[in-house]
Amino acid sequence: EVQLQASGGGLVQSGESLRLTCTASDRLDDYNIGWIRQAPGKENEGVSCISATFHNQPEYVDSVKGRFTISRDIAKNTVYLQMNSLKPEDTAVYYCAADYTAPCDEGLKIPSSDYWDYWGQGTQVTVSS
Repeated sequence: EVQLQASGGGLVQSGESLRLTCTASDRLDDYNIGWIRQAPGKENEGVSCISATFHNQPEYVDSVKGRFTISRDIAKNTVYLQMNSLKPEDTAVYYCAADYTAPCDEGLKIPSSDYWDYWGQGTQVTVSS
């Protein structure tokens, strides 16, 4: 079982940037890693997913395409989410999660424990208007 820790959240103004970091207790090259967020009063939303298979391109929810970029550093057991041009509607608690050898695109459609096996505690992102 891999342990995950999300960090890097904070309070920023519209148009600014943040980089979230997900650190893991084990190597991540056998896992799909996703970022899932929960805005106040709303259900979980799958934001992005990067597959353990490097043939596949990362997946993004439509609302963040062109603004967010997911990447990984296998040597550091780390996955990043670079968030540019932040908007107030991006305000949420952001969780990193892991799934062992499953289609990554499905993870964005199932942003719950029905798909994702391992979860970090989450980090708060607040974007002021």
